[in-house]
Amino acid sequence: MSKVVIFGAGGRVGRAAVAEAVRRGHTVTAVVRDPGKYAELGASDAVTVVRGDVTDAESVATAAAGHDAAVNASVRLDLPAEEYFTAAARALVDGLGRAGVRRLLVLGIASTLETSPGVRVMDGPEFPDEYRVFSQGHVAEFELLRTAATELDWLMVVPPMDLNEQAEVTGRYTSAIGSLVGQGRISHQDLAVALLDEIETPRHHGVQWAVSH
Repeated sequence: MSKVVIFGAGGRVGRAAVAEAVRRGHTVTAVVRDPGKYAELGASDAVTVVRGDVTDAESVATAAAGHDAAVNASVRLDLPAEEYFTAAARALVDGLGRAGVRRLLVLGIASTLETSPGVRVMDGPEFPDEYRVFSQGHVAEFELLRTAATELDWLMVVPPMDLNEQAEVTGRYTSAIGSLVGQGRISHQDLAVALLDEIETPRHHGVQWAVSH
C-alpha cells in the first residue's frame, strides 16, 4: 500500500483516480481548491480532502509530504492554458522535490500526439485555433518537465480525444509512446486504471504515454 496525492481530485479524472487508488488499497490525499464543495470525496477513511494550489510550490510541498507518488489531474479554463500548465509544472517540480516525492503523473491531451512522424494532431490545417492554443499549454508543460534538472520521475499520460462517462468500462487499455493509439475512446475509470498501474509498477518515464481502448 502506498500514499498518493492527487491534485485536481474534484474533477472527473481526479475522482476516478481517487476511487481506483482506494479500490487498490492505497491511502489518498485529495487536493482541491475548495474542500467544502467536495465533502463526498472524503467518504472513505482512506481519503483525506485538503485545500491546495498546484501552481504554488509551498502548497504542493505541504500536501505531498509523506507521499509516494503524485497525480496532477487539474485544469483551469479561466486562465491561459500555457500560463496555467507551466505554472503547475514548475510548482510540482519544486514542491515535490521539497517533499521527497519522486513519481509524478500529469495528464496530457491527445491533440499533441503524432499522426505521423513529426506531425501532431494540432498541426493539421483544419484544427481549430482556440483548441491549438489550449494544446500548446500541454506542449509547454511537457517541454518544461523534459528540460528540468531534477530527479523527479515524471510521465505525461495522454487520454484519447473521446474521454467521457459514456465510454465502456473494461478495466483494460492499449497504449503507445507519443502517437495516437487504439479506438480513440476511453472511460474515466479505465484511464484511472492506467494511472494507478504506472504508480504501482512504473514502466514509462519522461514521455507522452498515450492510452485508449
